[in-house]
Amino acid sequence: MDTDQGFRVLDAASPEGREEWIALWREWPDREVMAHPDYVRLFARPVDRGVALVAGGRGRAILFPLVLRPLAAEPWARPGEARWDAITPYGYGGPFAWNAGPAEAATFWSEYRSWCREERLVATFARLSLFPQQLAPIEARIEVRAPNVVRSLEGSLDEIWRDYSSKVRKNVNAAERAGLTVEIDQTGSRLEEFLAVYRETMTRRGADDRYLFPREFFESTIERLAPHFAFFHVLSGGSVVSTELVLCSERHLYSFLGGTLAEAFALRPNDLLKHHIVKWGVAQGKRAFVLGGGYAAGDGIFRYKLAFAPRGEVPFRVASLVHDEGGYSELVAARAAEVQPDTPRPDYFPTYRA
Repeated sequence: MDTDQGFRVLDAASPEGREEWIALWREWPDREVMAHPDYVRLFARPVDRGVALVAGGRGRAILFPLVLRPLAAEPWARPGEARWDAITPYGYGGPFAWNAGPAEAATFWSEYRSWCREERLVATFARLSLFPQQLAPIEARIEVRAPNVVRSLEGSLDEIWRDYSSKVRKNVNAAERAGLTVEIDQTGSRLEEFLAVYRETMTRRGADDRYLFPREFFESTIERLAPHFAFFHVLSGGSVVSTELVLCSERHLYSFLGGTLAEAFALRPNDLLKHHIVKWGVAQGKRAFVLGGGYAAGDGIFRYKLAFAPRGEVPFRVASLVHDEGGYSELVAARAAEVQPDTPRPDYFPTYRA
């Protein structure tokens, strides 16, 4: 990489940093929405920092969006705590790269480790893209977690339809016979109805609080991320009975958040909804639709999604980096001394946040 385009840190809260970040993001052919500074800001608390660690530009670059979290903000933190850790925002992250090879990646990681020491970052956790070709070589411990489902959108809609399981085709046809229709909303005009269905679904499933995003989160999504999202609503008698917020990158669509009213299950609205997302994605020239995974490997939700892409199972990988071994051990001990989790989570990283 050119020396004048070396390692640097761009802050999403800085007008200059955000401008440079967006300019670099626009040069990337894939332009994944999860690497956009305004997406990162959605998941940064007021005490956090949304940043991108970058190197290169003009045709080849590495872009690593992160949320930096001050450990002083934790209720178990000891007085005078000045360390931080980092995580990729919700979804699938980097380090993303285009036209950057192993040598550039090695230089990037060397610079990154030095920066972490200077900034007192203890650890970094990265949820990685499902498309390995997007990623720079990673100098970290990589683990495979529960699989995800990716529906290829290449080929004709008729070919994709035949590739669905027979149960999906049957359910889509049944939903259409029941008179259900699908509305695509790229402005958030039905936000109230979306929220009602989303909240009912999350409550019914007993979802963890971290998935109960408030109204302000969705308002910020609509304000900041247009045109990189679309709501898909299934209507019965003019009312929304199933809905999904889809993130739209240059080449990929991502199932994000949504739900279905229990009273509408028999009408099979979610099968119709997923099919219309696929149909729209094909018309938009997208290459793949990421349906995500289940709560656990092979559970009912995962099997339901796999029925839309029987050969679409892909591994979901995460990267864990410890930059300060001594500090990491201290934090694990401090957390254990102050808070005893009800259910230990030995596979959670970093352990002091389990």
